[in-house]
Amino acid sequence: MRDDERLDDLQFAGLKILQKTSGFRYGMDAVLLSDFAQARKNDAVADFGTGTGILPLLLWGRGKGSSFDCFELQAGMAEMAQRTMALNGLMEHIRVHHASVTDAPNLLPRCSLDMIVCNPPYGTPGATLRNPSEAKDIARHQDERGLRPWFTAAYQLLRGRGRMALIYPAPMMLALMNDLARAALTPKRFRLVYPRADKPANLVLIEAVKDAKPTLHPEPPLIVYEADGSPTPELRRIYHQSST
Repeated sequence: MRDDERLDDLQFAGLKILQKTSGFRYGMDAVLLSDFAQARKNDAVADFGTGTGILPLLLWGRGKGSSFDCFELQAGMAEMAQRTMALNGLMEHIRVHHASVTDAPNLLPRCSLDMIVCNPPYGTPGATLRNPSEAKDIARHQDERGLRPWFTAAYQLLRGRGRMALIYPAPMMLALMNDLARAALTPKRFRLVYPRADKPANLVLIEAVKDAKPTLHPEPPLIVYEADGSPTPELRRIYHQSST
């Protein structure tokens, strides 16, 4: 572990993760997505924009997926995620590639994946302020093409009826669903996330299926906090906490 890093115990399946002491660190989004994603035990999975590598760790701990290929554009972040997998003895199962998501079809066989998970940058060109930190800016902002090239890469890599699961800001869900559909990744299942029952939804979890018919299935809302600020029973379940 380096001077600018810390080793955090996930308190889950004996897993640990390296993170920067000051810099991008994983948040609740990844935990919610790991619960929502319906990867099966033997699935081949990819993580687009893996960052610290939190999503493959959580999926592995939940018994979702048997092999993972993770793509991260930032060299330092990719190298740190590789060391995280080594610390957990998972390098044979979770491979971290220092590569752009759009290069993934050149590194993996076409139609070889069962599922892709993605907690993408939320910042869109011209709509959000840039971050003065280059690392945080890359982690949080899309380029001028948005996520469309990512969905093209996902279509190339997924098997027939393969699935892609994402988390995204709820106000932008229509644009996201339209971009998925244009890439022949049909939105099939979604769940809105509400910070409290009396607040508007701020996030949406979406699963799209390759070459599927356009039928959309809403799931029950996910409310994160009670009125007093305590976690709801559903959030406790997701974090594997008891309700007492």
